[in-house]
Amino acid sequence: MEIDETALSGLIEESQDTHADALRSAKGPLADMVDLGQQTRAGSALDPDENRAFAVENRRRLGSIARRAGGLLAATGVIAAIADYIGSPAFAASGTDVQVLQTASSIEVLAVSTYKTALGLPYIGGSSANPVIKAFATTTMGQHADHLAAFQSATTSLGGTKQTKPDPAFVPVADKAVAAITKAPASQGALLVVALALELENIAAETYVNNMSLLTNASAKKLTASIMGVEAQHVAILLAVQALLKAGDAADITLPPPVAKLPAAAGAVGFPNAFYPTTNAAPASQGAL
Repeated sequence: MEIDETALSGLIEESQDTHADALRSAKGPLADMVDLGQQTRAGSALDPDENRAFAVENRRRLGSIARRAGGLLAATGVIAAIADYIGSPAFAASGTDVQVLQTASSIEVLAVSTYKTALGLPYIGGSSANPVIKAFATTTMGQHADHLAAFQSATTSLGGTKQTKPDPAFVPVADKAVAAITKAPASQGALLVVALALELENIAAETYVNNMSLLTNASAKKLTASIMGVEAQHVAILLAVQALLKAGDAADITLPPPVAKLPAAAGAVGFPNAFYPTTNAAPASQGAL
C-alpha cells in the first residue's frame, strides 16, 4: 500500500492545533447552551412530544447497533436493558440536551480508558514503543479527557447528572478486543490496538455528526462540531498508522518522515470519505443516566 508519510506527520501536528482551537471556540457555545437550557427548564416542563420522538429514533438506532454487533450484545442483554430504559419514566424526566451530553460523555470515558489501557502495553507506551505512536496515544488520551470534562460540565450546568461510566453498549466490544490484545504478540497486538482505537474514534465522530441534527441551538451545534473535527482527525491519523503497520512499514512511522520514500498516493488513505457517514453513530440516549 502506498502511504504519504508527510501527511501522517502533518496530521499529528495539526491534531493538537485543532484540539486547542476547538477548546477555545467551545467556551462560548458551552456557556450559551447552559444559559438557554436553564432558561427553558426554569420556565416550563420538558416537552413530552420531544422526548417521545427522541426515544423512537434512538430505539431504531439501538436495533441497528445490535444487528451490526451480532450476538455479543444480545447475549449480554445490554441492548434490551437500554431499550427498556428509553421507554421508562426516568428517561422521560431527562431532557434531550442532557441525554445527548451524557451519551457523549460515556463515549469519551470509554475512549480515555482504552488509550490508558493501550499505553500500559510495552509496545505502545513502553520504552520499546514507536515514539510517534506513543506520542499520539498520550496526546489523544489527553484530548479525550478534555472533551469529557467539557461535556460533563455542560451536563451538570443543565441540571443533569454527569456521566462518569463508559457507553454500556460498546463496553463488551472493547473488553473482547482488549482480551485479544493482551494475548497477542507485539506485532499483531499493535494492529489490534489501532483497530480498536479506530473503531472508537469513528463511533465518536459519527455520533457527533449525527447529534448535529438533534440539536437546535446554534451554540450547541458549534460545540459539537468543534469536538467532532478533532475526532475525525484522530481517525485520519489512525488510518495512516494502520496502513503502515499492515504494510510492514512500522519503521517509517517517524517524525520527520522519510521524504525520499514518499509514494504517489499522497494523503488518500487518511481521508476515505467525501462525506462523513453516520451508520455507526451511537443513539443519542445510549449513555444517558
